[in-house]
Amino acid sequence: MADAQDPFADVLPAEGGFSIPELKWRELLFIGAMRREGDGFVRDPARPLPPFRQEGLFPEGVVFRAERAGGRVILRPVGGGPEAPDL
Repeated sequence: MADAQDPFADVLPAEGGFSIPELKWRELLFIGAMRREGDGFVRDPARPLPPFRQEGLFPEGVVFRAERAGGRVILRPVGGGPEAPDL
């Protein structure tokens, strides 16, 4: 029986969005939870997201722009999507 995974907590506010460590972003891409769509990335509802302490970070149908900054990736919703979550 697998141990329950603790919710991921290293999410920081950023202008117009939030940031996560680059390694966590690469994990989301690798497991297919986030996929490229046009110039951005969207959540694939067929793939489960790992648990995050902050809920609602990646709503279905919202396109995110991803920008590397140091060892983190800043994610911002694009065009008319919901506001960045309060962190």
